[in-house]
Amino acid sequence: MAAPTTFDQCHTLLGTDSFQKDEALEKCLPPGTEIVKGTLWGASAWTATYKRRRHDGGEFNSLQAIDMVSPGLVPRVHGWGRMASEPETYFLVMDFLDLEMALPDPTVLGPAIADLHRNSTSPTGKFGFATPTCHGRHIQPNDWDESWSRYFTRLLSIFFEIDVSVNGPWREYEEAFETLRARVTPRLLEPLQIDGRVLKPCLVHGDLWEDNTGIDVSTGRLVIYDASIMYAHNEYELGMWRRDEIKIGSSYIDVYLRHYPPSEPVSQFDDRNRLYSIKFKLAHSSGWPGLTETRKK
Repeated sequence: MAAPTTFDQCHTLLGTDSFQKDEALEKCLPPGTEIVKGTLWGASAWTATYKRRRHDGGEFNSLQAIDMVSPGLVPRVHGWGRMASEPETYFLVMDFLDLEMALPDPTVLGPAIADLHRNSTSPTGKFGFATPTCHGRHIQPNDWDESWSRYFTRLLSIFFEIDVSVNGPWREYEEAFETLRARVTPRLLEPLQIDGRVLKPCLVHGDLWEDNTGIDVSTGRLVIYDASIMYAHNEYELGMWRRDEIKIGSSYIDVYLRHYPPSEPVSQFDDRNRLYSIKFKLAHSSGWPGLTETRKK
Protein backbone atom coordinates (compact mmCIF):
# COMPACT_ATOMS: atom_id res chain seq x y z
CA MET A 1 0.00 0.00 0.00
CA ALA A 2 1.35 3.42 -0.92
CA ALA A 3 2.18 5.66 2.00
CA PRO A 4 -0.54 8.25 2.66
CA THR A 5 0.36 11.82 1.75
CA THR A 6 -1.40 13.10 4.86
CA PHE A 7 -1.46 11.50 8.29
CA ASP A 8 -5.12 11.77 9.25
CA GLN A 9 -7.06 9.91 11.92
CA CYS A 10 -7.05 6.73 9.86
CA HIS A 11 -3.45 6.93 8.70
CA THR A 12 -1.68 7.99 11.87
CA LEU A 13 0.02 5.30 13.89
CA LEU A 14 2.62 7.58 15.43
CA GLY A 15 2.86 8.59 19.05
CA THR A 16 0.00 9.64 21.32
CA ASP A 17 -2.80 12.19 21.43
CA SER A 18 -0.23 14.75 22.55
CA PHE A 19 2.09 13.94 19.63
CA GLN A 20 4.21 16.86 18.45
CA LYS A 21 6.01 17.38 15.16
CA ASP A 22 9.65 16.38 15.29
CA GLU A 23 12.43 17.31 12.88
CA ALA A 24 14.20 13.94 13.01
CA LEU A 25 10.98 12.03 12.42
CA GLU A 26 9.88 14.24 9.53
CA LYS A 27 13.12 13.45 7.65
CA CYS A 28 12.07 9.79 7.47
CA LEU A 29 8.62 10.44 6.00
CA PRO A 30 7.89 9.97 2.28
CA PRO A 31 8.20 13.16 0.18
CA GLY A 32 5.09 15.31 0.32
CA THR A 33 3.81 13.81 3.57
CA GLU A 34 2.26 16.27 5.98
CA ILE A 35 1.78 15.47 9.65
CA VAL A 36 -1.65 16.76 10.60
CA LYS A 37 -2.40 14.93 13.81
CA GLY A 38 -1.05 12.19 16.03
CA THR A 39 -3.53 9.60 17.24
CA LEU A 40 -2.86 6.66 19.53
CA TRP A 41 -3.65 3.55 17.47
CA GLY A 42 -3.43 -0.13 18.29
CA ALA A 43 -1.72 -1.66 21.30
CA SER A 44 1.71 -2.87 22.30
CA ALA A 45 3.04 -4.46 25.46
CA TRP A 46 6.40 -2.71 25.09
CA THR A 47 5.92 0.73 23.48
CA ALA A 48 3.51 3.48 22.60
CA THR A 49 2.45 2.47 19.12
CA TYR A 50 5.27 3.22 16.70
CA LYS A 51 7.17 5.15 19.30
CA ARG A 52 10.21 3.02 20.06
CA ARG A 53 12.46 3.02 23.09
CA ARG A 54 15.96 1.55 23.33
CA HIS A 55 15.64 -0.65 20.26
CA ASP A 56 18.44 1.01 18.27
CA GLY A 57 16.98 0.28 14.86
CA GLY A 58 16.52 -3.44 15.47
CA GLU A 59 12.98 -3.67 14.17
CA PHE A 60 13.72 -1.39 11.21
CA ASN A 61 16.59 -3.67 10.20
CA SER A 62 14.44 -6.74 10.81
CA LEU A 63 11.57 -5.63 8.60
CA GLN A 64 13.90 -4.32 5.92
CA ALA A 65 15.81 -7.63 5.78
CA ILE A 66 12.59 -9.66 5.45
CA ASP A 67 11.26 -7.32 2.76
CA MET A 68 14.43 -7.78 0.70
CA VAL A 69 13.85 -11.55 0.64
CA SER A 70 10.03 -11.68 0.57
CA PRO A 71 8.68 -8.37 -0.78
CA GLY A 72 5.23 -7.53 0.53
CA LEU A 73 5.34 -9.97 3.45
CA VAL A 74 6.01 -7.11 5.90
CA PRO A 75 4.90 -3.45 5.94
CA ARG A 76 7.19 -1.15 3.95
CA VAL A 77 9.47 0.80 6.29
CA HIS A 78 10.75 4.32 5.69
CA GLY A 79 13.19 4.90 8.51
CA TRP A 80 13.89 5.05 12.20
CA GLY A 81 15.71 7.38 14.52
CA ARG A 82 15.92 9.23 17.81
CA MET A 83 13.36 11.96 18.43
CA ALA A 84 15.00 15.38 18.35
CA SER A 85 12.45 16.66 20.85
CA GLU A 86 12.66 13.58 23.13
CA PRO A 87 16.21 12.14 22.95
CA GLU A 88 15.34 9.03 25.00
CA THR A 89 12.57 8.06 22.61
CA TYR A 90 13.00 6.28 19.28
CA PHE A 91 10.58 6.03 16.38
CA LEU A 92 9.92 3.67 13.49
CA VAL A 93 8.07 4.89 10.38
CA MET A 94 6.24 2.40 8.17
CA ASP A 95 3.21 2.29 5.89
CA PHE A 96 -0.19 2.10 7.52
CA LEU A 97 -1.97 -1.14 6.69
CA ASP A 98 -5.58 -1.85 7.65
CA LEU A 99 -5.26 -5.40 8.97
CA GLU A 100 -7.79 -8.04 9.84
CA MET A 101 -6.48 -9.75 12.95
CA ALA A 102 -7.57 -13.24 11.96
CA LEU A 103 -5.71 -16.49 12.49
CA PRO A 104 -3.69 -17.03 9.29
CA ASP A 105 -4.47 -19.91 6.98
CA PRO A 106 -1.78 -22.58 7.54
CA THR A 107 -1.69 -23.28 3.79
CA VAL A 108 -0.70 -19.63 3.28
CA LEU A 109 1.57 -19.06 6.27
CA GLY A 110 3.51 -22.33 5.96
CA PRO A 111 4.67 -21.86 2.33
CA ALA A 112 5.35 -18.13 2.86
CA ILE A 113 7.66 -18.76 5.81
CA ALA A 114 9.30 -21.71 4.06
CA ASP A 115 10.04 -19.43 1.08
CA LEU A 116 11.49 -16.76 3.39
CA HIS A 117 13.82 -19.34 4.90
CA ARG A 118 14.75 -20.98 1.61
CA ASN A 119 15.38 -17.79 -0.35
CA SER A 120 17.49 -16.00 2.26
CA THR A 121 21.27 -16.02 2.38
CA SER A 122 23.47 -15.04 5.30
CA PRO A 123 25.89 -12.32 4.15
CA THR A 124 28.68 -13.93 6.18
CA GLY A 125 27.67 -17.56 5.76
CA LYS A 126 27.30 -17.68 9.55
CA PHE A 127 24.50 -17.61 12.10
CA GLY A 128 23.58 -14.25 13.63
CA PHE A 129 22.82 -10.79 12.31
CA ALA A 130 24.65 -7.54 11.68
CA THR A 131 22.93 -5.72 14.56
CA PRO A 132 21.25 -6.67 17.84
CA THR A 133 17.49 -7.09 17.67
CA CYS A 134 14.88 -7.35 20.41
CA HIS A 135 12.69 -10.24 21.52
CA GLY A 136 9.92 -8.62 23.50
CA ARG A 137 11.45 -6.14 25.90
CA HIS A 138 14.91 -7.73 25.87
CA ILE A 139 17.87 -7.01 23.61
CA GLN A 140 18.99 -10.07 21.66
CA PRO A 141 22.70 -10.13 20.78
CA ASN A 142 23.32 -11.59 17.35
CA ASP A 143 27.10 -12.02 17.19
CA TRP A 144 28.09 -14.07 14.15
CA ASP A 145 29.07 -17.70 14.72
CA GLU A 146 29.70 -20.57 12.29
CA SER A 147 28.48 -23.13 14.84
CA TRP A 148 24.70 -23.21 15.30
CA SER A 149 25.02 -25.31 18.46
CA ARG A 150 27.34 -22.75 20.04
CA TYR A 151 25.24 -19.81 18.82
CA PHE A 152 21.95 -21.21 20.13
CA THR A 153 23.50 -22.28 23.45
CA ARG A 154 24.76 -18.74 23.99
CA LEU A 155 21.37 -17.27 23.04
CA LEU A 156 19.49 -19.66 25.32
CA SER A 157 21.87 -18.93 28.20
CA ILE A 158 21.39 -15.17 27.81
CA PHE A 159 17.62 -15.47 28.07
CA PHE A 160 17.89 -17.89 30.99
CA GLU A 161 20.09 -15.43 32.85
CA ILE A 162 17.59 -12.66 32.12
CA ASP A 163 14.79 -14.80 33.50
CA VAL A 164 16.70 -15.51 36.72
CA SER A 165 17.51 -11.82 37.13
CA VAL A 166 13.87 -10.87 36.62
CA ASN A 167 12.09 -13.65 38.50
CA GLY A 168 14.71 -14.58 41.06
CA PRO A 169 16.92 -17.62 41.74
CA TRP A 170 15.55 -21.17 41.91
CA ARG A 171 18.10 -23.87 42.63
CA GLU A 172 16.33 -26.82 40.95
CA TYR A 173 15.57 -24.69 37.91
CA GLU A 174 19.18 -23.56 37.58
CA GLU A 175 20.51 -27.12 37.99
CA ALA A 176 18.11 -28.39 35.32
CA PHE A 177 19.16 -25.65 32.93
CA GLU A 178 22.85 -26.46 33.41
CA THR A 179 22.14 -30.07 32.41
CA LEU A 180 20.22 -28.82 29.38
CA ARG A 181 23.00 -26.43 28.39
CA ALA A 182 25.91 -28.79 28.91
CA ARG A 183 24.45 -32.12 27.74
CA VAL A 184 21.15 -31.88 25.87
CA THR A 185 21.83 -28.91 23.58
CA PRO A 186 25.10 -30.18 22.08
CA ARG A 187 23.68 -33.70 21.74
CA LEU A 188 20.76 -32.41 19.67
CA LEU A 189 22.40 -29.58 17.71
CA GLU A 190 25.97 -30.66 17.00
CA PRO A 191 24.79 -33.55 14.75
CA LEU A 192 23.33 -30.95 12.38
CA GLN A 193 26.87 -29.97 11.33
CA ILE A 194 28.90 -33.20 11.51
CA ASP A 195 29.47 -36.17 9.20
CA GLY A 196 29.50 -33.89 6.17
CA ARG A 197 26.17 -32.22 6.97
CA VAL A 198 25.91 -28.53 6.05
CA LEU A 199 23.35 -26.40 7.87
CA LYS A 200 22.21 -23.28 6.03
CA PRO A 201 21.71 -20.12 8.12
CA CYS A 202 18.19 -18.93 7.21
CA LEU A 203 16.58 -15.57 7.89
CA VAL A 204 13.89 -16.18 10.53
CA HIS A 205 11.20 -13.84 11.83
CA GLY A 206 12.08 -14.96 15.34
CA ASP A 207 8.82 -14.11 17.15
CA LEU A 208 6.14 -15.45 14.84
CA TRP A 209 2.74 -16.08 16.40
CA GLU A 210 -0.83 -15.05 15.61
CA ASP A 211 -0.62 -11.58 17.20
CA ASN A 212 2.30 -10.74 14.89
CA THR A 213 0.38 -11.62 11.74
CA GLY A 214 -2.58 -10.07 9.93
CA ILE A 215 -4.45 -9.98 6.66
CA ASP A 216 -4.29 -6.77 4.61
CA VAL A 217 -7.95 -5.82 4.16
CA SER A 218 -7.32 -4.08 0.83
CA THR A 219 -5.37 -6.94 -0.80
CA GLY A 220 -6.17 -10.06 1.19
CA ARG A 221 -2.48 -10.88 1.52
CA LEU A 222 -0.69 -12.18 4.60
CA VAL A 223 1.41 -9.63 6.52
CA ILE A 224 3.85 -10.34 9.35
CA TYR A 225 5.53 -7.78 11.60
CA ASP A 226 7.16 -7.17 15.01
CA ALA A 227 10.12 -9.30 13.98
CA SER A 228 13.14 -10.39 16.01
CA ILE A 229 15.29 -11.67 13.20
CA MET A 230 18.56 -13.49 12.88
CA TYR A 231 20.08 -16.00 10.49
CA ALA A 232 19.36 -19.28 12.25
CA HIS A 233 18.50 -22.93 11.72
CA ASN A 234 15.14 -22.67 9.96
CA GLU A 235 13.53 -25.04 12.47
CA TYR A 236 14.17 -22.48 15.22
CA GLU A 237 11.17 -20.54 13.85
CA LEU A 238 8.89 -23.47 14.65
CA GLY A 239 9.85 -23.51 18.34
CA MET A 240 7.30 -20.75 19.02
CA TRP A 241 4.57 -22.86 17.44
CA ARG A 242 5.02 -25.60 20.04
CA ARG A 243 4.01 -23.38 22.96
CA ASP A 244 0.60 -24.35 24.40
CA GLU A 245 -0.60 -20.74 24.51
CA ILE A 246 0.02 -20.15 20.80
CA LYS A 247 -2.82 -20.82 18.34
CA ILE A 248 -0.39 -21.30 15.46
CA GLY A 249 0.39 -24.88 16.39
CA SER A 250 1.07 -28.39 15.14
CA SER A 251 -1.09 -28.13 12.00
CA TYR A 252 1.05 -25.18 10.86
CA ILE A 253 4.24 -27.15 11.53
CA ASP A 254 2.91 -30.03 9.43
CA VAL A 255 2.17 -27.72 6.48
CA TYR A 256 5.53 -25.97 6.79
CA LEU A 257 7.43 -29.28 6.77
CA ARG A 258 5.77 -30.26 3.51
CA HIS A 259 7.48 -27.23 1.96
CA TYR A 260 10.73 -27.36 3.95
CA PRO A 261 11.48 -30.88 5.23
CA PRO A 262 13.26 -31.48 8.57
CA SER A 263 17.03 -31.39 8.74
CA GLU A 264 19.08 -34.52 9.24
CA PRO A 265 18.98 -36.33 11.55
CA VAL A 266 15.23 -36.32 10.90
CA SER A 267 14.62 -38.65 13.86
CA GLN A 268 15.63 -35.82 16.23
CA PHE A 269 13.29 -33.20 14.76
CA ASP A 270 10.72 -33.38 17.57
CA ASP A 271 13.40 -33.16 20.25
CA ARG A 272 14.96 -30.15 18.50
CA ASN A 273 11.53 -28.52 18.26
CA ARG A 274 11.02 -29.00 21.99
CA LEU A 275 14.47 -27.54 22.69
CA TYR A 276 13.84 -24.47 20.50
CA SER A 277 10.51 -23.87 22.24
CA ILE A 278 12.34 -23.36 25.54
CA LYS A 279 13.92 -20.14 24.27
CA PHE A 280 10.47 -18.71 23.53
CA LYS A 281 9.19 -19.81 26.92
CA LEU A 282 12.13 -18.08 28.60
CA ALA A 283 11.42 -14.89 26.65
CA HIS A 284 7.79 -15.00 27.77
CA SER A 285 8.64 -15.76 31.41
CA SER A 286 11.19 -12.95 31.63
CA GLY A 287 8.99 -10.53 29.70
CA TRP A 288 6.06 -11.03 32.07
CA PRO A 289 7.57 -11.24 35.59
CA GLY A 290 5.78 -13.34 38.18
CA LEU A 291 4.26 -15.90 35.82
CA THR A 292 4.94 -18.91 38.04
CA GLU A 293 3.15 -21.43 35.84
CA THR A 294 5.02 -20.29 32.74
CA ARG A 295 8.32 -20.72 34.55
CA LYS A 296 7.42 -24.21 35.76
CA LYS A 297 6.63 -25.30 32.21
